[in-house]
Amino acid sequence: MGVTSLLFTTVLVLDAAGGRLDVTRGFLWTGVAALVFVILFPLRVSTRPGLLIARGLLVEHSVRTDCLVSVRWSDGVSRRMVLRDTEGSRVEIDPTVLVRNPAMWRRLDTDTRTSIERGTLLCGATALRQLAERIDRETAHTVFKVSGLQ
Repeated sequence: MGVTSLLFTTVLVLDAAGGRLDVTRGFLWTGVAALVFVILFPLRVSTRPGLLIARGLLVEHSVRTDCLVSVRWSDGVSRRMVLRDTEGSRVEIDPTVLVRNPAMWRRLDTDTRTSIERGTLLCGATALRQLAERIDRETAHTVFKVSGLQ
């Protein structure tokens, strides 16, 4: 929200200082600011037993975490974790959400173990192990930092 407001204010001030601001350009800059807001709006991720939900500004996606078929990393500029379930649902989340929220990670970890036991998780052990190692590393780093051992 702050980035969008700053962008909107800056372009309006610059346009007004240049003497080119009119109603049409004002609507144009408002549209650009709204588009940037929609693009940058973060997903809100929540978990319940057997379910992971990612809510965006206009959409909501959920996946059954106790019936996962695959967990993998997506390629791209920012690394994302893609989870698919037996019902064909798909959720893509930023793994730092799980790193910053250990309770959410424990819920997902418990449910993925259920998927493994049921035999539905065919692909994803490596991605989950990498994420678990990252979370363990971050947790250890935080413990050392808080205890003054760093």
